[in-house]
Amino acid sequence: MKEGRFSLIYTVTLNPSLDYYLSLPALHPGTLHRVQDAQLLPGGKGVNVAIVLSRLGVPVRALGFAAGHTGALLTTLLREIGLDTDFVTVPDGMTRLNVKVSTESETELNGAGPDIPSDAFETLLRKMDGLEPDDILVLSGSAPASLPADAYNQLAQRAQARGAHIVADTTGQRLTDLLPCRPFLIKPNALELSEVSGQTADTVAERAAQARQLQALGARNVLVSCGAEGAVLVTEGGDILTGQAPQGAVRSTVGAGDSMVAGFLAGWLGGGSYEAALRLGLSAGSATAFRDGLAERGDIDRLLSETHVTA
Repeated sequence: MKEGRFSLIYTVTLNPSLDYYLSLPALHPGTLHRVQDAQLLPGGKGVNVAIVLSRLGVPVRALGFAAGHTGALLTTLLREIGLDTDFVTVPDGMTRLNVKVSTESETELNGAGPDIPSDAFETLLRKMDGLEPDDILVLSGSAPASLPADAYNQLAQRAQARGAHIVADTTGQRLTDLLPCRPFLIKPNALELSEVSGQTADTVAERAAQARQLQALGARNVLVSCGAEGAVLVTEGGDILTGQAPQGAVRSTVGAGDSMVAGFLAGWLGGGSYEAALRLGLSAGSATAFRDGLAERGDIDRLLSETHVTA
């Protein structure tokens, strides 16, 4: 991939959602609660990446499945905020509804996704044929159980046949299976990195060593998000960059990792360097963590001066 080239980015969300955010002082099971504030927002990891990319001015198109009435509402909400979408319509079932309850802590109730028929998956696969050389395909999040176990691999291979580059933000076996596709970027968090490697890691050196193990299996660049500790990036050239996250009060971690992926890609394509990519990624992830909902461009820009990257 040529540094600084503006590609079209496609995000795939196999199990998108409508996220219902509720805010109340405390949560006591078995009792009546009066909600202080409520928002209904489009969700799913790939959807989140696409929204933040769009807010950063990067050309992006959101792909995935939209099922039933909730899927139609999801598509409407995304188009209302100006996002380019090309979802495959699934007539039966419903796009899942997730409930996010914010009190002194976060409680999440995530619904199950719909069954995806084989012809709908084939339709999504054919959309990969429209990708151009050096476009980017972001594969992130979970997958409905009705899809083939290698659904992400099929999508990745189809896109790579067109010369596209893969970004993988998923976990466990699904991530491991994608490594032979030589993804341009993977973004495990510190816990996910340890789960994949089978070893704990608490220091930059230990996390970098684990990241290199994933590079040996095929990953080109490994971005490890470490919460308040910032992030560690091991580049395909062998460099280790550490990023210090800006200080702030965390409101919600939902979408923070997705925002980091979006910021990283925007920084890479716009600034043409890994330092710029990591800095913008950390700013975007932190900006989302410090507010309700996904970060706006102004939030991200305000944090850039407080975000530092060292080699």
